[in-house]
Amino acid sequence: MPAISAAALLLAGCGTTVSGHPQAAPGDLVIPTKAPGTTPGKPSGKPGSGAPTTTPRADRGGNTDFQATIGDCVKLGGTTDNASIQKASCGSQDSNYKVTGKAPRNAQCGKDSDQVYYETLNGVETGALCLTIDWVVGDCMDVGNDAAHRIPCTATTATEGVKVVSIVQHSSSVDDCPDGDQGYVYDERNFVVCVNTLK
Repeated sequence: MPAISAAALLLAGCGTTVSGHPQAAPGDLVIPTKAPGTTPGKPSGKPGSGAPTTTPRADRGGNTDFQATIGDCVKLGGTTDNASIQKASCGSQDSNYKVTGKAPRNAQCGKDSDQVYYETLNGVETGALCLTIDWVVGDCMDVGNDAAHRIPCTATTATEGVKVVSIVQHSSSVDDCPDGDQGYVYDERNFVVCVNTLK
């Protein structure tokens, strides 16, 4: 996914510039290499909970003007020249990412982040929010654009539409997905989001 940059915000009275920058850190859809075992891992949480039950990442510091805590959900969007971020209820139509960590610099978010929102002050990074798609069992997402977004499961115009069929905890293999589904592997937090591709 291409990176999105935000328009600069001039802070009144002090002449400094704070800029927010979402940056894609996409994972690849993984196709099983063999049939799933006879005892696949069990999905976590309640369908529709919007959150895998894995332990969230630690707050490693950093500071952003956009205030969010680990576990909050956000609506990340906009364009390369005019990005936007705002809080959203997890699992809602507006929510597309969940804050799974914080760091002083965007490069410290790690490979499990689907997106990173970071801010700079006079060109120096001040903090980053590590973001993972707000996956909800039974919901559909279009993950083929600058920012993932929730779509109706009947959508025919999605760039890369997927339906979440389960979330398998304590696994780093799509082979644990039921019925040979495809999935997104989150190695660091040890879970897999099993999906069907929308046609």
